[in-house]
Amino acid sequence: MQYPPLSGNHTRVPVLSGALFLLAVVFVCPAPASDSTSVQKPLDSTSVQKPPDSTSVHKPIVRAIRTQEVITVDGRLTEGVWHAAPAWTRFFQLDPVEGAPATKRTEVRVVYDDVALYLNARMYDTAPDSIVARLSRKDVGPNSDFFVLYLDPYRDGRSGFYFALDAAGTYYDGVLLNDDWDDSSWDGVWEGSVSRDSAGWYAEMRIPFSQLRFQTTGEWGVNFARDIARSHESDFLAFTPKNGSGFVSRFGVLDGINGVHPPGRIEILPYVTTRAEYTLPLPGDPFDDGSTYSAGAGADLKVGIGTNLTLDATINPDFGQVEVDPAVVNLTDVETFYEEKRPFFLEGASIFHFGQGGGKDFWNFNFPSVNIFYSRRIGRAPQGSVPEAEFTDVPLGTKILGAAKLSGKLGDNWSIGSILGITAREYADLQSGGERTRAEIEPLAYYGVLRGHKEFAEGRQGLGFLSTVTERVYQDDRLRDEVNRSATVLGIDGWTFLDGEKEWVITGAVAGSRVAGNQARMLALQTNSQHYFQRPDGVYSRVDSSATFLSGYAARFWLAKQKGSVFVNSAFGIIHPGFEINDLGFFSRSDVINAHIGVGYQWVEPTSVYRRFMILGAGFGNRDFDGNSTWQGLFFRCESELPDYSQLGFNAAYNPETVNNRRTRGGPLTLNSPGYQFDMEFETDYRRDIVGELEGSTYQSDWQRNSSIGVSVAWRPTSSVSLSFGPSVEIIKEYSQWIGAFADPLAATTFGTRYVFGTMDQTTVSGNVRVNWTFTPKLSLQVFLQPLLSAGKYVDIKELALPRSYDFNHYESNGASMTLQNGEYIVDPDGAGPAASFSFTNPDFSYVSLRGNAVLRWEFSPGSTVYFVWTQTRSESGTDGTFQMDRSFQQLMDAHPDNIFLIKISYWWNV
Repeated sequence: MQYPPLSGNHTRVPVLSGALFLLAVVFVCPAPASDSTSVQKPLDSTSVQKPPDSTSVHKPIVRAIRTQEVITVDGRLTEGVWHAAPAWTRFFQLDPVEGAPATKRTEVRVVYDDVALYLNARMYDTAPDSIVARLSRKDVGPNSDFFVLYLDPYRDGRSGFYFALDAAGTYYDGVLLNDDWDDSSWDGVWEGSVSRDSAGWYAEMRIPFSQLRFQTTGEWGVNFARDIARSHESDFLAFTPKNGSGFVSRFGVLDGINGVHPPGRIEILPYVTTRAEYTLPLPGDPFDDGSTYSAGAGADLKVGIGTNLTLDATINPDFGQVEVDPAVVNLTDVETFYEEKRPFFLEGASIFHFGQGGGKDFWNFNFPSVNIFYSRRIGRAPQGSVPEAEFTDVPLGTKILGAAKLSGKLGDNWSIGSILGITAREYADLQSGGERTRAEIEPLAYYGVLRGHKEFAEGRQGLGFLSTVTERVYQDDRLRDEVNRSATVLGIDGWTFLDGEKEWVITGAVAGSRVAGNQARMLALQTNSQHYFQRPDGVYSRVDSSATFLSGYAARFWLAKQKGSVFVNSAFGIIHPGFEINDLGFFSRSDVINAHIGVGYQWVEPTSVYRRFMILGAGFGNRDFDGNSTWQGLFFRCESELPDYSQLGFNAAYNPETVNNRRTRGGPLTLNSPGYQFDMEFETDYRRDIVGELEGSTYQSDWQRNSSIGVSVAWRPTSSVSLSFGPSVEIIKEYSQWIGAFADPLAATTFGTRYVFGTMDQTTVSGNVRVNWTFTPKLSLQVFLQPLLSAGKYVDIKELALPRSYDFNHYESNGASMTLQNGEYIVDPDGAGPAASFSFTNPDFSYVSLRGNAVLRWEFSPGSTVYFVWTQTRSESGTDGTFQMDRSFQQLMDAHPDNIFLIKISYWWNV
C-alpha cells in the first residue's frame, strides 16, 4: 500500500548483490516543459466524479476561510466557523479498488487565522464500534483508522509536510521530499485531538504557521488521506496509481489563504540531566570505583529567518535518551554502518540527501554505498591510539562543543542546508606505577557541510552540490601519524526527466575528494582496508610513501523507467582508488567500476490469486581499475501481495567465477568459485493484532556456505500495548576466513609473505525484543532488548599457495608443525625446512552480549519533555569456539551488567 508518511521508509531503495559487468551509455536531454494553462475550478464535491487526473493542470481546489473566532482543539465541530467553512467530500480509493469512490463519507474543513492553520475532518462510519483505534508512540504507525493532512506550502510539487492523527489520538508528522519520499525525523510542535460518536469519529488539528516554511503569496499544495483499517481501504483526495510515480506533484490546491505573515520564530529548548553509572571496575582501577555520578545542561535554539529559512543551534547536546546500537560480530575488513539516531542531526536530514533525486527507486548491485555526509562522524569515538598503561580512562565519544544548522529555501526554488560543528580535544587518563599522565587521543576538530540544490521546469530537472570540510588542530604531534589533518569533498548531483509524463529519468552524481596529512598518515591511509594500494600484483594503484595528500573521484548514474507495468532500472558507477570520504562521510571500499541493467513487470489489478504481483531480472557486475572482474552474476526476483494482504517474496542469484582482490587484505589476487543464492520472505497481514514474518537465506559455493533464518512475531494484546520478538539463527562455514599475513622471504610465490587462513564454522543466535506501552498520546514506555550469542571455531589452518588461484598449502597435510601454547598458535610452515616460525593468537572465539534500554517519555506540555532512561549492557568473550546454546545463555546471565540511569528534562519556549 502506498502511504508515504506512515511507511517508515525514507527511500524505497532495494539493495541487491551479485554481478555481470555491463556497459551502460545514457544520453542526457531536458524534458519538455508543460504548457501554462489556467486552473479550472472543481466540480460540485458532492457529485460522483472520476479521480482527478493529477498530470493535468485541472487540480482539485480546497477552499480555506479566515476566522476571527477562537478555536479550541477538542476534536469536535464546536465553533460556528466550522459550519460556515466549505467541506471537501470527494475522495477516491487507492485500495482496495483503485480509482473507485470512497465507501465512507469524509468531510474536511480548513480555516486559518493570523497564527495558525486549522483542520477538522469528520469521518463517517456505519459501524462505529468497528473503528480500529490503537494507541502508540508518536510516529509509530500501528494498524488504526487515521487521517492525514499533507501540505506543500511552497507549491513546488516536490516537498512539503504531513500531519496525521489516528482514531486513538496518536500523533504523526514529518516532511515530504523528492516527490515520492518521506522523512519522519522532523518533529513539529502542533496540537491535535480526536473524538468518537455514534456516526464515526473526528480529527482536529492546529498547525502554527511558525512550524511551517511557506510562500506568503499564491496557493499551497494540499492532499488528504483516510485509512479504514478493518476493510484495508485507503482514500485520497489525489493518489498515485500503483504503477505510477510522483506524489507531491499530484496534490490539489489549497486556496484562500491570504494576508498571512510569518510570525517571529524563536524557539529555545534548554535541558538539564542527571546521570548515574554503575559498572564493574578492574581491581585497583583508580579511575573507576564502580559508580559515577554527573549532571549536565545545554540548550537547543531554533530561529526562523523569514518564511523560508531556519537556523538550528545546539550547545553541549545530550543524546542520552537515544536507543543503543545493536551488537555485531564483525570479522570482515569493512566498518559496521550504524544509523543516525540523535535528534539534532535527524531533524531536517532529508535536505542533505545526495545523488538520488528525481527517481524513486535506486538499485545497487554490489556497488558500495557512498555517503558523502555521515553525521555520526561528528562526535565519534576518539580515533587516536591510547598509550600502554596499567590503567586507562578513555571517553566513549568525542564531546560536541556546539553545532549549528541552517536549512530552507532561497530565491527561485533553491534549497540550502549547512551544518557547522566543533568537537572538543579529548584525552585519555593513564596510570602506571602510581604515576598519572594524560594523552591526547582526539584533536580539536571543525566540521562543515554545505548543501545547495535548485529545481527547474516544475521539477523536471534538478542540479545541486554538496561539500564537506574537516579541519583538525593537534596538540600532540603523535596524532599527526594517526588522524588526517584535513579533508575536503565536493559533489555535484542532478536529474532530468526525458519526457513530459516523467516516465523516464536520468539521475547522476559526481564527487571528488582530497585528504591531507603527514607522510606516515598518508601511508597508513593508502594501505588501509578502503584502498589496499600495497597489493603486490596491483598495477593501477601503487603506494607512494612520500605523499602528503590523497585524492580521487566517484560517480554514479541511473537510467530508469518508473511508470507503467514495465519498469527498467540501469546504472553505471565508478569509485577511483584514491577516493576517500570517511572523515565526514562513509564508504567501505574504492577501486570499483560497476554496472547493472534490470527489467521487470508488475501486475497491479487484483485477482483471485494475488492483489499485486511483480517479477524482475537483472545482470550486473564489478571490475577494478586493473580490469579484473571482481564480481558478476544474474539476479531474479518475484514478489506478491496475496488476497489476504500477506506478502511473499523470493530471490535467486547466480555468480560465475571471478577474481577476489580483498580476501588477502592487501595481498595478491585470489579466485571466487561459482556460487548461487536463494532468499525468501513471508509476512502476514500487517494490520492484524498478531503479525508474523519469516525470512530465510542461503549462499552456497566452494568457498562459502552460509544459511540464515529469522522469525518475528508482533502482538498487540490491547489497544495501547504492543510486543514484538524476533529470533534469528545464522550458520556460516567460511573456507578461507582471514587469520593474518606474515613476512617470509622464502615465500617467493606469494611475494615474500604468507597469507594464512582457516576454515571457520560460526553459529550466531540473536534476537530483538520490544515492548511499547502507550498510556496517553503524550506518555509512553518503550523497552528494547537485543541478546546475541556467537561462537566461531577455526580448523584446517592453511596458507595461500599461488596468486590468482584458490589453491592452499594445508598445514595439517603438508608436513608443517603447528602447536597451541598459552592461547597462541606457533607455526613452522615447512616443518624441518628453512622457513622461520611465526605465531598468532588462537582465532577461536565465543561472544555473548545483551544490550537494552527502557525509556519513559512524558511530553508534559507541547514540545517540553521528561525522559527517564535505564540502559543496561553486559558482555563476555572467550576462546572456546564451540557453540552451545545453554552454556552461552548461562554465560550471558552470569555476566556483570553495566547500568546507566538518566533523567532529562527539556522545556520548549516559543518567543
